[in-house]
This record gives sequence, structure tokens and C-alpha cells, in this order.
Amino acid sequence: MGSAMIRVGKPIRIEPAEGGRLHITTPVYDDGVVRALRAIPGRRWHPDRRCWSVPAGARALPRLLEILGAHPVVIHPELRPHAGNDWALGAMARELRIRGYSVQTQRIYLQHLKAFLKFTGEAPSGDDDGVVREYLLRLEDRGISRSYFNQAISALQFFFRHLLDQPQGLDDLPRPRPEHRLPTVLSRGEVRRLISTIANPKHRALVMLLYSGGLRVSEVVRLRPEDLDEERRLIHIRGGKGRKDRYTLLADAALAEVRRYQEPGVPGPWLFPGPQPKKHLTTRTVQHIIEKARTRAEIRKRATAHTLRHSFATHLLEAGTDLRYIQELLGHSSSRTTEIYTHVSERALNRIRSPLDLDG
Repeated sequence: MGSAMIRVGKPIRIEPAEGGRLHITTPVYDDGVVRALRAIPGRRWHPDRRCWSVPAGARALPRLLEILGAHPVVIHPELRPHAGNDWALGAMARELRIRGYSVQTQRIYLQHLKAFLKFTGEAPSGDDDGVVREYLLRLEDRGISRSYFNQAISALQFFFRHLLDQPQGLDDLPRPRPEHRLPTVLSRGEVRRLISTIANPKHRALVMLLYSGGLRVSEVVRLRPEDLDEERRLIHIRGGKGRKDRYTLLADAALAEVRRYQEPGVPGPWLFPGPQPKKHLTTRTVQHIIEKARTRAEIRKRATAHTLRHSFATHLLEAGTDLRYIQELLGHSSSRTTEIYTHVSERALNRIRSPLDLDG
């Protein structure tokens, strides 16, 4: 049976019916759905219930899901174990895309759902609160981070709410107590040493832009040449975290390094292309660049690409920049997120002398 082209709309409902059949209820008339259902041998239309039914053979449900293609589907709890994990993952992927979640969030949520399905061995039926708690306890036993734990809860809550049609699904799951860890910050001298060890002009320009504007690593690799506003000395970040645009700082030194790096001729779509010009560098490549530079610079702190973002914010705060401006430059939704840098700023800490240095 071929796959029909179906418009994405309200979900189709599939339920068990008497006589060894499956009932399919469509919320609105859709030509693509009707054509797909009419192609199924043994299908019937029930005008009294305004639904279709098909024979419930061993492969009926997986074949039906395949035919319905990209259309969102809600499956009755009794049928879900027979739908297979492919349905659960495919439905999750479609719903995340429809709702406009970022590519990174889609990838993370699907990884968590895949791990949960591997643990359970079958697609969730909808009455899985105990199984979910057992799975989360298994994660806790593995010593995973609080961030990973929270991601797992969010991914499973999304699946139960939007794919299993349970608006309150898993709402009572307790969230782990937050960790209060201070970010690693490099001194200005350490940042200069780090950059000075990078010989490749392209890599040096990239790292300087990271620090120049406090960019996330996912933002710097997606920069396009036109995102550098040379006259205003600003970097235009398009579709950052939370799909928000913002402007941040473009330092003269970083701009000069970009000009030295850029080759003459017609620029490609990306400021920092990968081995294939139509694709940008990967975030993993950037992390590898910084790790090698950290080793050469003999910096003992565990520095990553995000450490440069923390250092940017802390150094601005130490220079007297108002916290509200730093919040805007970083793209933080809440000022509470930005306030963490007050705990690692030398400007305040240097005013206090250790009692060991005080005169007796």
C-alpha cells in the first residue's frame, strides 16, 4: 500500500471495535485520509458513528499508521503496545516539528524517549506512571546530572500530553532539587593565552567571536557573513535559544581577525563552513579546537566553548556594565540567570581581604 499525502491537522483517533475491527475517527473531512482509507481491503464507512473501520489483523495497526503518514494520530491505550516503538518515535518527531521546537530539543527529546522505550520494551499504553518512576529511579542510580534528569522528565511529559492525549500526564512527577554550581571563568590573561595558541586563522576568528559577544557554540557555527554589522560593531544572532533574535558585541579585534581569515571571492552561506561548503562547522569541532588550545596554553581549568561565554559576562560585570545590559547581550529570559555572575566576579571579591593577610 502506498503512503498518501495527508495534511497535518487535528489528530485521527484509532480505537478497538467489536468484531475484531479498528475504528478510525477523523475530526474533519480530508481527501488524503479518505483516499488512504478507501484503499484498505475490507474497510467500511459507518454513517451512524461517522467513522471508518478496518479489519484488525496482526499487521493492521502498523500498516494503518504507515498509510496515514505525517498526520497526527491518537491511539487507544489498549492498542498502543501493538503499535511498535517506531510509531512512538515517529509521532514524537512529527509533533515536535509541528510545534516548532528547535532541532537540538527535538534530538534530545527523541533520545530520551528512545531510551525509555528500550527500558520498557514496548510503546507506552498510557497507564505507565509506575513504569516512568521506575525508569527515573534507574537514571538516578546511574548518577546522571540534574539537567539530564530534568530533560528526561520534560521529554516524557511532552509524549504523554501530546501523543497519548493525557493533558495532565505525569504532572505529579517530582523535579529534582536544582544544583547551585558556579560557572568556570577564565581570567582576561587566560583568554589571551588561549587565543594566542590558535594558529589557524579561521579557528582563531571563530574563538574570538565566541568571546567577543558571549555567543553559544551553536550560535557561532551558524553565523552568516551578513550577520556581522561592521558599521555598528554588532553581531546579529538569528534564532538563538528559544528562537529569539538578539544583537551582541562585535569587538574590533575580532572583526579584524575575521577579515584576515576571509578568503577573497563570493562568500558561501556560512561564515565558518565545514569540509562541505554548504554545511557549517559542527559544534563538536569547535569544542575540539578549544580543548586543544586550552592544553597548549597550559590552562588547568576545565574550559569549554561555554566557558568563554561565562568569561565574557563576568568580565563585563567586572568592568562596571549594568547587569540588565549583560542579560540582553546573552539573550537570557530571566535576570536571575544572569545574576549568577555576581558570585564569580572579582570586582566584589577583591574588596575583601583574607584574615591571613590582615595584620595581627
